[in-house]
Amino acid sequence: MVVQQYRDGGGARAVRALAVAGVIAVTAGCFGGDGESGASDGSGRRSVAADRPLDLLGQAADVLVEAGGAETRTSMETAAGGTRVTIRAQGAYDFRRQMGRLKVVLPEDAAGEDAAGADGHRPITELLAPGALYMKNRGAGVPDDKWVRVDTTTLKDGNLLTGGVTDPMAAAELLRGAADVTYAGKSELAGVTVRHYRGVADLGRAARAASPQSRGALAAAAKGFSKDAVPFDAYLDEEGRLRKVRHRFTFSADSRAPEVSVVSTLLLYGFGLPVTVTLPDEDSLYTGEIRQG
Repeated sequence: MVVQQYRDGGGARAVRALAVAGVIAVTAGCFGGDGESGASDGSGRRSVAADRPLDLLGQAADVLVEAGGAETRTSMETAAGGTRVTIRAQGAYDFRRQMGRLKVVLPEDAAGEDAAGADGHRPITELLAPGALYMKNRGAGVPDDKWVRVDTTTLKDGNLLTGGVTDPMAAAELLRGAADVTYAGKSELAGVTVRHYRGVADLGRAARAASPQSRGALAAAAKGFSKDAVPFDAYLDEEGRLRKVRHRFTFSADSRAPEVSVVSTLLLYGFGLPVTVTLPDEDSLYTGEIRQG
């Protein structure tokens, strides 16, 4: 589906994205963040209560829309054929417009080349927008000054994995499909008190409850993944803002291939940040063939 395994001699070389970005990966753990307090600022914004996990998780995307912009770090990790692949990204996201800009760093393979096949480990610039993913420095025969545009509603994973980054709004909207949630207690994340919730999200339920901008991509994912159930760990601060979420996706490239597990982690901080994203015009888009393999 989303990834393809390439072999170099007898060993797995890397796991690469078929449609667009080049690779897939995941992360666990904390990435650091801002040092602001998670306590209420007295403005009347909601506080988090441990006894209403489904309500709180279902409202997480709406709270982020209220917050506006935020800085973000992401990581994806998977293992296939004995090779572990990790992709990391950093940037900013506007939850009101559901648009973001991130720099995606591809992992280097054993030969010292990045997974896009280019020397120098050059980052990919990604622009996220409702229903679309734009990439620059894509490699694979795409000129350096051109952008690749992908309709995310046509991707089998709804771009939850393809770009090497799970869209931050989609990650939050997935929590609308939460069930079997347990409260795992308080902890501290980058100096901010957070409450930890563990559960399973249903892709179909999340797609039906999602905002119109996210619904198409999540509906595609609900049809494309081999399992609708997506286990997650979510961490909300005292104002109900999602600070960190880790999803564990399962998919198969085709009916004969073994299932692959991909863990995607999103960290949010620096809330209230003004975020400007300008999408490329038609003349800047690449319309030729993208080389695979």
